[in-house]
Amino acid sequence: MAKGHRSQIKRERNANADTRPSAKLSYARVSVQKACFVLDAIRGKDVKSALGILAYNPRYASSLIEKLLKSAIANAENNNGMNVDNLFIEECFADKGPTMKRIRPRAQGRAYRIEKRMSHITVVLNER
Repeated sequence: MAKGHRSQIKRERNANADTRPSAKLSYARVSVQKACFVLDAIRGKDVKSALGILAYNPRYASSLIEKLLKSAIANAENNNGMNVDNLFIEECFADKGPTMKRIRPRAQGRAYRIEKRMSHITVVLNER
């Protein structure tokens, strides 16, 4: 049992909240493995070079992550008052989401399962 009044516990929990600007895309229709190929390419880079990398990356996940990065930049600018020129990608990761299960008919009346995987992609920025 936690000690203190409920409001005191909430106040302490909110004081430890992360203040770095971030953006999250939930239920992206791309597998974690495929998203991580793109995320590994931009991790630790400054925002302008990351947007350049994403613009010319042929993978499908890069278009989703580019949109997500632009959202994180807007959050940093509007909510935290940060300068866009000093921003860099501190963290970016993809977590496993739910899997849609589909059936594919096969020979002799059998059915194979197709798993359409989803992911939750997060981008966290910081200032240099």
